[in-house]
Amino acid sequence: MEYTKRFIYQSNQWYNDGLKKANIRDMSGAIASLKKSLQYNRDNIAARNLLGLVYYGRGEVVEALVEWVISKNIKTHGNIANYYIKKVQETQSELEAINQAIKKYNQCLVYCQQGGEDLAAIQLKKVIAAHPTFLRAHQLLALLYIQTEQYAKARQLIRKAHKLDTTNEITLRYMHELKQLHKDKAAKLKEDKAQTVSYKLGNETIIQPVSATLKDNATLITILNIVIGLAVGAAVVWFLAVPTMKQNMSAKTNKDIIVYSEQIAALESEIDLMKRDLDAYAAESEATAAEKEIAAGTSASYEALVAVIEHYHQAGYKRSTLVDEILAVNTASLGETGRATYDKISQEVFGAECQELYATATTSYAANGFKRAAESLERIMQMDEKYADGQAILLLMQTYQKQGDAEKANAKYQRILELLPETQVAKDAAALMTGQAGQ
Repeated sequence: MEYTKRFIYQSNQWYNDGLKKANIRDMSGAIASLKKSLQYNRDNIAARNLLGLVYYGRGEVVEALVEWVISKNIKTHGNIANYYIKKVQETQSELEAINQAIKKYNQCLVYCQQGGEDLAAIQLKKVIAAHPTFLRAHQLLALLYIQTEQYAKARQLIRKAHKLDTTNEITLRYMHELKQLHKDKAAKLKEDKAQTVSYKLGNETIIQPVSATLKDNATLITILNIVIGLAVGAAVVWFLAVPTMKQNMSAKTNKDIIVYSEQIAALESEIDLMKRDLDAYAAESEATAAEKEIAAGTSASYEALVAVIEHYHQAGYKRSTLVDEILAVNTASLGETGRATYDKISQEVFGAECQELYATATTSYAANGFKRAAESLERIMQMDEKYADGQAILLLMQTYQKQGDAEKANAKYQRILELLPETQVAKDAAALMTGQAGQ
């Protein structure tokens, strides 16, 4: 008993420490303290729920949900974890966007391992835009910027990462690395400047290194260089320029041709690179358009489902109209929760509607009202092709036979063979088709 109290006390102490650190966004420290709290008492609900919140604050939604689900299993009622889970599930579109962002982040890791840092950087920008609190994405993109010497962009990302988690070891390491790189760069620039001297020669600025012994005589050296340069230039003009003018003109022409050829080759290479960039941007735009289209489709599906739920609970709402609305929902765009809600409502509504329509169809068929029977049965097919263990589709095939529509009857016979092979319904359908062929 004494040991139990001691463990609970230690667990609460570590929880309080984790809470203090979380309040100042020391997320890494908070996670370490809360994990120690749970080591002493795994049933500490407050510590587990707070650990989930800290994970969520760093953009690690999956880890957060794991902690909240465990908390919910330990204490079912009166647990704030139920509220957290419900809130996450309510924003299904946001949860799906986060899930896609995590998948893209994992793909970026693969790109980096394969040497595709440029592609990884493009994807990581999208990941951060979709999931702004995803700490790991900020860190990875900052690392890519450091490797490509884009230090300003790297600093901006590291600052954002530091705001998300003030004591994260990776973030602090990158900050130190950027500061060191900045110091090294400043020192090198200062050293290069100290070891060079510049002076004007006509319209050009000449920069050249100087030795330590000549630094104090930089002005004198500059004047001497100018005088010597003028003297040498005059001598060249006097002795060489006139006799070799024609030769120089020819050489200049050849040289110009070579320069122009190199410029043309460079332009062609640049145009080729621009075309590649354009193709890459076009592909990226197409991917973005496709993602927007998928998102729009998902949003439309959930809006349609919300309308169905409202009308389902609305007293006096026409059931046939509700059936049309249910059939219009694109179930492929629904998540797990949305699909479960859809299945529950559709089973109840479709069951009642099919029962009423099947009764109408059998009555009409018996009274030779084959057209009305076919309309009712076709409506049933939209909701459940296997209704009444296949008797509905079999009756529809018979109705088409009675109407003399052999093509539709044969189509329904083939459908029975696909849906209900080796059943009594399939055997009855085969017998009816054989009897029709023999007539």
